[in-house]
Amino acid sequence: MLRPLAALYGSLASARRRRLQARAQRVDAPVIVVGNIAVGGTGKTPLVIWLVEQLRAWGWRPGVVSRGYGARPPRLPCEVLPESDPAECGDEPVLVAQRTGAPVVIAPDRVAACRTLLANGNVDIIVSDDGLQHYRLARDLEIGVVDGARGLGNGALLPAGPLREPPARLRELDLVVVNGDGWSEPGLPLLRMRLQADLLRKLAGEERSDLVAFAGRRVHAVAGIGHPPRFFATLRAAGIEVIEHAFADHHRYRPQDLHFGDALPVLMTEKDAVKCRPFAQAHWWTLPVSAAFDAADADRVQESVALLRTMR
Repeated sequence: MLRPLAALYGSLASARRRRLQARAQRVDAPVIVVGNIAVGGTGKTPLVIWLVEQLRAWGWRPGVVSRGYGARPPRLPCEVLPESDPAECGDEPVLVAQRTGAPVVIAPDRVAACRTLLANGNVDIIVSDDGLQHYRLARDLEIGVVDGARGLGNGALLPAGPLREPPARLRELDLVVVNGDGWSEPGLPLLRMRLQADLLRKLAGEERSDLVAFAGRRVHAVAGIGHPPRFFATLRAAGIEVIEHAFADHHRYRPQDLHFGDALPVLMTEKDAVKCRPFAQAHWWTLPVSAAFDAADADRVQESVALLRTMR
């Protein structure tokens, strides 16, 4: 019954894309867009963090722009610092700033964000986080991310399915990254990304712990991300007994949200931790994850980025 609405959505999206691309604006630095064609979490933020770190290792001076979903900044565009308030600047931009130390600017107008970034920072390449459909910003390299477990769902556009753009859009991208095992597409070259768990960190203090130290224990697992089951599965794979607490993506936590009536450890994602740290309890932990590629796939990314030096 929703297929006619999906067809209408597709027509409107295509018209919007043509209109915005016809007047797309370039900025004075190469732009790499990281995004997806499906709604929900796919692992874009760990990929952005990995890409920023690699760009720096390859001799670039990267900066990041983002819409800042759910942000309420005092002004736009807004520079994001590691100590910025996630309620003002958005959870993912603050996390990227904390993990990378790179300049980060948010604004719904990604062109204005890029220009602010270039005016205020020592930046010679820009990563646009979740900017695949922001066609007013001209881009030099497009990277799409697909969740390996969920793939493209039923392959239908919103609202009949999970897709913002048709599956054929992936064939237009420079690189397609699959987060985890599972989904594949014949004839489409794919890069495989793995999310590796780092040491657990206490929100209140500097204590670290290996995840296996919680094996056989019961914990409260908190995830306000695009796909909470991925986080819960990571904990269970380590032998942890999980009590699931899934919240909406970008949830604005209050202390009472995490009062579970017992003293069991609370384990949460980094994205949750940046919002919960101001009222953290002694038994709350966060699990950072890092993106990883095999050498051949990392080389493919480096080769694609290296071409940007000769394209302008």
